[in-house]
Amino acid sequence: MSRVPGWLGRLGAGLSEMSERYNERRAEAERERDDADSPTLADEHVPPPPDYAPDVPARPDPALAVPWGVRVAAEAGWRLLVLAGTLWVLMRVISAVQLVVLSFVIALLITAMLQPTVARLRHHGVPRGPATALTAILGFVVIGLIGWFVTWQVMENIDDLSNQIQDGIDELRNWLLNSPFHVTDKQINEIAKNLREAVGANTDQITSAGLEGVTVVVETLTGILLAVFSTLFLLYDGKRIWEWTLKLVPAAARPGVAGAGPAAWRTLTAYVRGTVIVALIDAIFIGLGIYFLDVPMAVPLAVFIFLFAFIPLVGAVVSGALAVVVALVTQGVFTAVMTLVVVLAVQQIEGHILQPFILGRAVRVHPLAVVLAVATGGMVAGIGGAVVAVPLVAVTNTVAGYLRSYSQNSALRHSVRPRGATAVSAEPGPKTPPQ
Repeated sequence: MSRVPGWLGRLGAGLSEMSERYNERRAEAERERDDADSPTLADEHVPPPPDYAPDVPARPDPALAVPWGVRVAAEAGWRLLVLAGTLWVLMRVISAVQLVVLSFVIALLITAMLQPTVARLRHHGVPRGPATALTAILGFVVIGLIGWFVTWQVMENIDDLSNQIQDGIDELRNWLLNSPFHVTDKQINEIAKNLREAVGANTDQITSAGLEGVTVVVETLTGILLAVFSTLFLLYDGKRIWEWTLKLVPAAARPGVAGAGPAAWRTLTAYVRGTVIVALIDAIFIGLGIYFLDVPMAVPLAVFIFLFAFIPLVGAVVSGALAVVVALVTQGVFTAVMTLVVVLAVQQIEGHILQPFILGRAVRVHPLAVVLAVATGGMVAGIGGAVVAVPLVAVTNTVAGYLRSYSQNSALRHSVRPRGATAVSAEPGPKTPPQ
């Protein structure tokens, strides 16, 4: 046999040595793992669990342990709380600057009524400044003349009215005594006595209300001045004011808001013009009716009916009741009944014919929403809040409908993509090198 070469022996010896070292390192690693798994001195007193002990399942995620309906209700609840808190803060801010807000909203209503006149004058070549000045002067002169006429009529007829009211009260008393209601003179005197005592007991409140009336007059004059200046600037520079307002809107929502603004303005214009026409028709026909019935102060009552018509539903009831009460205490029960018939007939014609025909589809608000809006506006801001509540609801309804349609159309445009030979890939392809 030939002898094994020396290099091959040395190679075998080296491999054997490497194998021994590997086995030693593996044994050392196993000893270290056993030492780590063995209990420490602190845990030596804890006995191991018996073999028959059940396995404890792992605890689930707390979010997954809550039922799905409860999670949805919680998510909706905290969002509603955030919205309610935001609305509460907004209402507090509006209450703090109530005079400014009401003045600006009234300026918007007056601008919606006068702006078509400015547009017609501009269409006939009149510059913007003179057109705005002529329209504003004409509008404010008409409003001032109406107020002066009502005041003059009331002051001219106040003495005759007081005498007629006294005579009417005496006639009403005699009618109650002879009526089938079996009302006695003692009961009537008792009612009159209670009224006098109530007035005497509340003298301090009445006096304080009279002193507060000075503050009310000052606030009213301030609000009128704010409304006048706001109307002038809105008529003259309304477009640029709207464009500046759009800059405050986030860029992603700006296209939708830019389209919702003109739609809201058309709704507000249609509401104001339609309400003015309906109120004018109510005032004319009810005024003619009570004039032919010889009710005193027919013209001032007609003006009050015109003004109260700007408060939907509630204003018609209040102004009609005022006319009936004046007819009752001045002309008797028969005239009051006939006045009530006239008021109800005109209001029925208004509700079923005039409003649907004049306002049309531009302003569509459910009667329940009208009642709730008027009540809420009256509770928050008095008569001014009741006046602006319904147009605010109508404009909000229009804006919400427009934004919903815009969102749906936008989603449809993004979902429908062209196909076929005219289709363009959304992702750019590789550039073709120049030839």
